Amino acid sequence: MPQFVLLTRLAPDAMQDPAGRRAMGKEWLGRVKSACPEVRWIAHYALLGPYDFLDIYEAPDVETAQKVALISRSGGATTVESWAAMPYERFMRVFEEVGGA
Repeated sequence: MPQFVLLTRLAPDAMQDPAGRRAMGKEWLGRVKSACPEVRWIAHYALLGPYDFLDIYEAPDVETAQKVALISRSGGATTVESWAAMPYERFMRVFEEVGGA
């Protein structure tokens, strides 16, 4: 199944209350699971830098990944970036198939 990376930045007020932040996170995850039950979560990280969180997940298609991003935007994220990702070994197989770049 295709893998995706989701980077999110939250509004500053979303990071003021730890209990509220935890509740927001659970609500967001519930909404994603309800709308996209086929998504399989691989990792969730809090970040230093311009983004607050990085999620890695599998989704059956780009449309499902778009749903995840839209739910994130509607749930308080001020910035969302979604990227398709490919495991390195798979990339190397594709690279070898085309004979290099």
